[in-house]
Amino acid sequence: MANVVTINRPEVVALIEEAARKLTGGNKTEAVALAMRQLLEQNARAGSLFGAHRESVRVREGVDLLAPALDVEPDAETGREIDR
Repeated sequence: MANVVTINRPEVVALIEEAARKLTGGNKTEAVALAMRQLLEQNARAGSLFGAHRESVRVREGVDLLAPALDVEPDAETGREIDR
């Protein structure tokens, strides 16, 4: 099942041809497919995996997700040596 996409802008055609020569041995269709896959992959990684669907993550009442997880300041931030 073939679909056709027509691109008439000369600068876009030139970019596709250059990418095809460098990346796919001249195959323009594969060069466009490679670019689309890369864009979709970047977009998929941009957001959080949690909370993608409404009510997929539940937090008990009174829990502050922005509060520090540790009650004490980590030694790495204070510069103190750890006694062993």
